[in-house]
Amino acid sequence: MEGIKVGNKQSKYPIIQGGMGVGVSLHKLAGAVSKEGGIGIISTANIGYQEEDFNTNPLKANLRAIGKEIKMARKIAGEDKILGVNIMVALNNYKEIVKECVKNKIDLIISGAGIPKELPEYIKNSKTKIAPIVSSLRCCKLIVKHWIKKYNYTPDMIVIEGPEAGGHLGFKREELEESKKPKLEEITKEIVAYLKEIEIERGKEIPVIAAGGIWDNQDIQKFLSLGASGVQMATRFVTTYECDASEEFKKAYLNANTQDIKIINSPVGMPGRAIYNEFIQQNEKEKCKIEKCYGCIKTCHVVDAPYCITKALINAVRGNMEKALIFCGSNVGKVNKLVSVHELMQELVMG
Repeated sequence: MEGIKVGNKQSKYPIIQGGMGVGVSLHKLAGAVSKEGGIGIISTANIGYQEEDFNTNPLKANLRAIGKEIKMARKIAGEDKILGVNIMVALNNYKEIVKECVKNKIDLIISGAGIPKELPEYIKNSKTKIAPIVSSLRCCKLIVKHWIKKYNYTPDMIVIEGPEAGGHLGFKREELEESKKPKLEEITKEIVAYLKEIEIERGKEIPVIAAGGIWDNQDIQKFLSLGASGVQMATRFVTTYECDASEEFKKAYLNANTQDIKIINSPVGMPGRAIYNEFIQQNEKEKCKIEKCYGCIKTCHVVDAPYCITKALINAVRGNMEKALIFCGSNVGKVNKLVSVHELMQELVMG
């Protein structure tokens, strides 16, 4: 297994730990994954939720926390390791968040939940590399062509997130029905073939990363054989000692079975995969009173939202499970024990 090249650095293994917010993948998890030879990813979604002024000035708190988390993750991983962040395009302060990450010399920005049309502009004159998340060949072509035409910039990496991923999904609700669900393997083959042409035209390698429902060494080998340069995995990293989420959050993963997972309608207007707990069920029947808006996501309509997604995700990461939204991948029913990041990485690369 070869690692993934990002700028002048290369990871030991072809494994990226997916960004999980709010607060699930911060410096402890991302730092440990990078230290062990993967690429650790810090989620910037309301990253400042632990800051004292988060309720009064969430943007200021989030920008401050970015610098803190990157610095602490670097201390764990080492300066020679690759460290990245996940930034949602749908964030109201997307530009400011990107620029703060660049200011803190992050190696890689992975960006989805929307089309990152202006991302090359925001990382100008920096060493930060950028990777859009796509869910189809059509979406990949749209971004690649736009970046080349407007900025003369070729993506440094493409992350393909399939329909088995956790959290918000880049598919229409009807596309997620079992009979209509696209296969990550097919999407990967199409995008790999297309990018080979772009690589020849532009004289630049574009690693393809497959994500969503990848579980073990066998899955990793399968996607490498299809032409991917690596995989992105998130669910399995939640049940590690180093994961930044509460013990209660991890227990929710350990206790979940396949029947507990459902595609829900997120308050921000996208379908998402989550543990179908009492909180979600109750809010499908009766709208929860939203006492404060944090102005996090552009697509959220506070007046119509069944509950505040920020509050529900913070409750989850803090362990207040009675009022929690717990995003997960399709394989959450398979996790059955807590392990260290070191143990998990060895299992993934050795089989």
